Amino acid sequence: MRKPTNRDKLLARGLRVVHQRGLAGASVRDIVQAAGVPQGSFSNHFASKEAFGVEILDLYFGFTRKVLAATLDNTDLAPLKRLEAYIDANQAFLDQWGVENGCLYGTYAAEITGHDEPIRRRLVEIFHVLQDSLTACLRAAVKAGDLPKDFDCNVVGEFILSSLQGAILLSKGKRDTSPITAFKRVLFANILR
Repeated sequence: MRKPTNRDKLLARGLRVVHQRGLAGASVRDIVQAAGVPQGSFSNHFASKEAFGVEILDLYFGFTRKVLAATLDNTDLAPLKRLEAYIDANQAFLDQWGVENGCLYGTYAAEITGHDEPIRRRLVEIFHVLQDSLTACLRAAVKAGDLPKDFDCNVVGEFILSSLQGAILLSKGKRDTSPITAFKRVLFANILR
């Protein structure tokens, strides 16, 4: 196993700092101090704080891909069980990483200004991947006979993505995951029937 480079340390520790404070709220000084590397290391490895922010987003998305593989994309589970597992995994993530930190995607989306086009584009790409996985899972539920044949998987997939992100944001504000629990209950009791 190779020894972590300064770049590795900046990304790993920087992810935690940015997740806690947001990209706008995390200074380069905060990031290098957390990584335990010299101040100049940052500019040696990243063209800008925005470029660093995109790489942090990609690192975070690596964790998301693992969650997708274990839940929505896991064909060993029944489709609606996959969806339930995905929501539960998001809730467990908040419990593990700190509900007060929320989801990095939501934090980044809230911080976007007209000057953050690379970050905005990357977020849109990630949201498309998430929505595609949700929609595919719903289509599998239709095929399995768990949802009606005329069920609008695209619209409901987008609704689930938006609603779950909103529930995560509310959880961040409330400092508890009850909004996710409520969302899941309404989704399964009133929409997916």
